Amino acid sequence: MRWTVHGERSLYDTPWVRLRSMDVEQPDGTRVDYHVVRLRDVAVTAAVDAQQRVLMMWRHRFVTDSWAWELPMGLVEDGEEPAQAAARELEEETGWRPGSLRELVYAEPAAGITDARHFLFRADDPRRIGAPSERNESDRLEWIPLARIPGMITRREIVSSATLVGVMALLLDPGPGAG
Repeated sequence: MRWTVHGERSLYDTPWVRLRSMDVEQPDGTRVDYHVVRLRDVAVTAAVDAQQRVLMMWRHRFVTDSWAWELPMGLVEDGEEPAQAAARELEEETGWRPGSLRELVYAEPAAGITDARHFLFRADDPRRIGAPSERNESDRLEWIPLARIPGMITRREIVSSATLVGVMALLLDPGPGAG
């Protein structure tokens, strides 16, 4: 059931998104022109404090004109490791710096249409270093008890797929020192 790629050509390119036309052969031998969206990798951080609360941002997303809670996240820059990007984004967007960072989960949110990769990390010992340096991300940060997360998901207060994957993985993760 493997698809074979015979070629790829650019339809549209920006620093954030690339649209490609792929000449692919399906498992039954049919060749088709298939459109693929190529995106930059995303790094996400779930910062958890000693009271088992996660740091979240109240965000407006103009594309969907919606408000929801999200984990700090951003693009992985060229030459940057996902963990470095996760730490940088946490600091820029919240003013908190992780002391340690460990991979929580990896996800490909829409592998049938895009090559987007999401790297989600957990920081259990964040420390406040000052105000956020990124002024256009959020004007409201809150430490939310992990016990509130399921209800927030049900009420659609958390809708970003990267955040959903991150907080659900967080709820399954026993945390540091667990066997």
